[in-house]
Amino acid sequence: MCRRVSLPVLAVALLAVGCGGLTEGRPTGAALTVVATTTQMGDFVRAVGGERVMVEQILGPNVDPHDYEPRPSDSIALGEARVVFRSGGDLDEWLDDLIDAAGGDSPVVQGLDAVPTRGEPTAEDPHWWQDPRNASAAVSAVSRALVEADPEGRAVYERNASAYRRRLERLDRSVASCIQKVPPRQRKLVTTHDALGHYADRYGLEVVGALIPSLSGQAQPSAKDTSELVAQIEELGVRAIFPESSLDPRLEEAVARESGATVGEALWADTLGPAGSGGATYIESIQANTEAIVDGLSSGEVKCRPED
Repeated sequence: MCRRVSLPVLAVALLAVGCGGLTEGRPTGAALTVVATTTQMGDFVRAVGGERVMVEQILGPNVDPHDYEPRPSDSIALGEARVVFRSGGDLDEWLDDLIDAAGGDSPVVQGLDAVPTRGEPTAEDPHWWQDPRNASAAVSAVSRALVEADPEGRAVYERNASAYRRRLERLDRSVASCIQKVPPRQRKLVTTHDALGHYADRYGLEVVGALIPSLSGQAQPSAKDTSELVAQIEELGVRAIFPESSLDPRLEEAVARESGATVGEALWADTLGPAGSGGATYIESIQANTEAIVDGLSSGEVKCRPED
């Protein structure tokens, strides 16, 4: 589970001057300011909003959302936002305390509400964006919320959302084509934590296990869990173990040495990367992940990068 943070002092920060808030100036033509919690939601809102929307993104690139410590500037941004966009589930449940501290009444749009559920109600998989069809549904929800907040921008938002959804459709088809190039018996996935279930379900991969058997990267594996996973990797002939970009890969390296698997390229799981990285945008992250997975599961025999 995510760390819940008590924030009684943040309400005071709303009155503070020079506290290092997130807003650095409104872009030319911006009609409203909104807040997005995660890197993925921020990317979707920017794609739909374009120059009409100033996006204050709480989580930066390569920041693990499960372990985020909110700041006073986050509360200030929430107090000024016309709409708040959150991912949902335990990835950003710390937002509840921030909203209480900010005292705002802006509508909150949750990406998880726009997509089919995966997992039990008490342990719903919050990594919905790993399936581009879910990303498309979330983009539609973003567009509707922006139109409601800024009706004059309807044509812009609907046009941008439609164009982005077409890119996501092409991406989805291209990812499926790449994964099909990997022999079925080799489509076995082991990652740091259980973050790619939606991706695996969509593209026909078998999730053998995770080094951290949890939906959160902040959980701790037991020696028994690790030993059992090593045995599974050996028995099933899993070719590669994939670390995550935002987490230390030493556990993956140790398990790979013991099991005989290789360590694949790091995947973009809970967060996108900084500008210039292979996962700076949502689409780039799915492209990079697919390229890495195809390469790792085929031991380098298959090369495929999806188009968008």
